[in-house]
Amino acid sequence: MSLILKQPITGPAAWRGSDLAGDFTWLHQLSGESVAVLDAALAHVKAQGLSFPNFSREDFPIQALAPDLRRYAEELENGRGFLVLRGLPVERYTDEDINTVYFGLGLHLGVPVRQNPRGDLLGTVMNVGDVNDKNTRVYETNLYLPYHSDPSDVVGLLCVRKAKAGGLSSLVSVAAIYNEILEKFPEYLGLYYRPVYFAHLCEPLPSLSPIFSHHQGKLSCRYLRQYIELGHEIRQQPLSQVEIEALDLFDAVMHQASIRLDMMLEPGDLQFANNYAVLHSRNDFLDDTNPALHRKMLRLWLKMPNARTLALEFPGRNGFPAPDAMIPT
Repeated sequence: MSLILKQPITGPAAWRGSDLAGDFTWLHQLSGESVAVLDAALAHVKAQGLSFPNFSREDFPIQALAPDLRRYAEELENGRGFLVLRGLPVERYTDEDINTVYFGLGLHLGVPVRQNPRGDLLGTVMNVGDVNDKNTRVYETNLYLPYHSDPSDVVGLLCVRKAKAGGLSSLVSVAAIYNEILEKFPEYLGLYYRPVYFAHLCEPLPSLSPIFSHHQGKLSCRYLRQYIELGHEIRQQPLSQVEIEALDLFDAVMHQASIRLDMMLEPGDLQFANNYAVLHSRNDFLDDTNPALHRKMLRLWLKMPNARTLALEFPGRNGFPAPDAMIPT
């Protein structure tokens, strides 16, 4: 059972962007030796005649990186909740090679989960959606992407190509948002623990979940305002005025310049974030006129072996179920 947390959160998870000015300890440069290990694992997959996504953790042997990956998993769950790996040489890989290396790395960090009803294990984040359709997933456009969490323990984002302009990535600490609301607007806290309808939680219809949940000493969050509003519209359960005020307050706090951490992901950067502890966003962007140079990110959703235990009223979400097996005719 989740209980309302009435004390401020301390520790590394409660970072503010202003605290990290000039502090890049969250940025980890991949060494030449680490890249060589990944290249050897890629060659091993190819030598077996395998390709993405039809290979296993054992088919992509990167045991030499295991100590680093354990540290990264610990940082994601019990540290700041995010990190960036820099230096994957995407410029010398084919698209298939990039998929294989990224997926193989994910197999050793956690368990990749499906991102849509088709069962895709890597999501391509590009400007391909219809902005006039309210059911269009926000990441499929070049518009501003509001702060949100994804339905998995951890989300990974690999930058393959930058936009011509814009596309700045931004992160905010859930604990920092909570501390600000607790200190200045405590009368609203109970509303965030009350279940609301969310669309796009890997289910056919919007389902109930609170925004905040405090369980076994950890605060977890689930948020994307557009999907809350859509969920209540589909369920024909209008949000009350006080609920709208609470969402307005949440949005105002998380957009404070002192709270957010902005970064431009460069080609070859891999950003990982704990979806319960960190919300992520990006600003709008402009693509090159050449489609071959359009901004391209690859998204990975991971179920983590060291993930926190969640309260019953804050059900875990780790991607979509497997597509129905094809029935032979």
